[in-house]
Parts: sequence; structure tokens; C-alpha cells
Amino acid sequence: MSKLSIVVLSFNTKELTLNCLKSIMAVGSEVELEVIVPDNGSVDGSVEAIRRKFPNVTVIESEDNLGFAAGNNLAKPFVTGEDVLFLNSDTIVYPDTLKETVKYLDGHSDVGAMTCKVVLPDGSLDKDTRRSFVTPWIGLTHLFLKLDRLFPTSKLFAKYWYGYLPSDQVHEVDAIQGAFFLTRKSVLDKVGWWDTDYFLDGEDIDLAYRIHSLGYKVVYWPKVSITHYRGASKGKINAWRKVTLSEKLRFRMAGVNSQEIFYRKHLWRKYPMVVNVLVLLGIRFLKFSRTIKTVFWG
Repeated sequence: MSKLSIVVLSFNTKELTLNCLKSIMAVGSEVELEVIVPDNGSVDGSVEAIRRKFPNVTVIESEDNLGFAAGNNLAKPFVTGEDVLFLNSDTIVYPDTLKETVKYLDGHSDVGAMTCKVVLPDGSLDKDTRRSFVTPWIGLTHLFLKLDRLFPTSKLFAKYWYGYLPSDQVHEVDAIQGAFFLTRKSVLDKVGWWDTDYFLDGEDIDLAYRIHSLGYKVVYWPKVSITHYRGASKGKINAWRKVTLSEKLRFRMAGVNSQEIFYRKHLWRKYPMVVNVLVLLGIRFLKFSRTIKTVFWG
């Protein structure tokens, strides 16, 4: 039995996954840990390379791409750790990150999930590290009017990415990103792990929502960090031009579809019908505009 189980979902990102695992092993003495890699039907030799270079890593093979939620859930029978970290394959972990985040989680029983500061290769904050639930107001200001781009530090217009709070400030958030999602196995067992109604995008927000529903806090803790080579696990790096139109549409629609799933599951009963109808019309418009953009501009 380990203190920490790290789950790294793999899907055709062999070199990135190997680099991620290498960074984990380099700091493996910080905390007693196990590493589990569910593979979503990779065809780039990922499974063979991982088993050859990291024989102590547990690899779980799937014949198909199950998506983020179902793929991560493959690790459930193999997890023995008290704490569980879901870590993207396109990330690099630095010294003290595992030790300090586990220490913080263990010292705060009221916290059900947390993340560190997730930065992009250029050193800037990955804005999706900390997010608010997409209420009708946030959907209007963030998705449609994009007022948070014009007023990035406004408490009224920049709620989605918490732009009004400094990136080096510890604070509670609605949701954290699946790129670094640290929680407890006991919490996962209570909420039922990842919701497989989501294929890609939105599942981390849904999991955070359900953790909140148990009365726990979700915390952004930027005292330590990782680097996130954002988009690699979604096929947006290098191979994007080789992806078929149907696959591109699936990826582009994933986020919008997830918004609809989340809204129907968790927010529908909180608002009057007229608001719900407007939200659904907005989602339909987003789907239409993204389809047009993908078909004509790729």
C-alpha cells in the first residue's frame, strides 16, 4: 500500500508520457508512491516503451480510446494509495510539488481536492488551473461576450478564470483542472470517481462539483508548480493536420457538449425555464459556430 497513487492517462503521447514519468521518478523519494498508467488504445508504441523503461509502473491497456473519464476510471481497481493524483501525460513535475501538496491535503481535512500552480512552457499561468462553474452569467461573459478578455481583472466579468485574484494567492475555487487533480481515494469512492457521461473536457469540473456537494473545499495552492504542455493529449500538437474532419469535430464539440451535460445535471433545477431555454439556445449557437469554423478553416 502506498501513500500516493499517481494516475497518468496515456493516449498516443509516447515521448511526453515518458518525460512525465521520468520527472515523477526523479522526485519519487519525496513520498511513498505508486504510478498507474491507463492507456487509451495508443498505437504509437507507448505501452511497450513505458513497460521497457519503467518496469515498476502499472500499465493498463484498453483496446479503444475511452475518453478521459472512463480511461482514468480504469485505474480504480489498482489504486492502493490514500491520496490519488490525476496527472496529465503532457506535464513535468518538479521537486517538492508532490511532497508539499500531499502535506497540505493531509493537514486540511476540510479540503477534498486541490491543485498546484500549473504553468505553460512560457512560464505563464494555465488559466484553466482554477475555474468557476459556468452559470448563465459566466457563460454570457466568458463564452459569448468574452468580457473577461477585455477586463481580465474584473470581479464582475472575470469570474471564470478568477482573474481578479493574484495567481500566487492560495484560495478556494469551484473547480480545478484534470492536469493536476489531487484528492483522496475515500472521497473518490464516495462520489463515484469520474463521470463517464463526459468523453473529453468538463469531467474535472463535474468531479469538483460533486466533491463540493459532500461539503469539502476545493483549493488552488500555488506554492509549488508543474509545467503543462497544454493540448498534447487532445491531439492538438504536431499531428493536428493529420486528424480527420470527424475527429476534429469530435474534439471541438467536446467542450460544448460537456457544458450542456454539466448544466443539465447540476444547474438546470437552479434556474427558471426561460433561463434554461436561453442557455440551451446559446449552446446550440456555439456548436453551430464551431462546426462552421472547423469545416471551413480547420
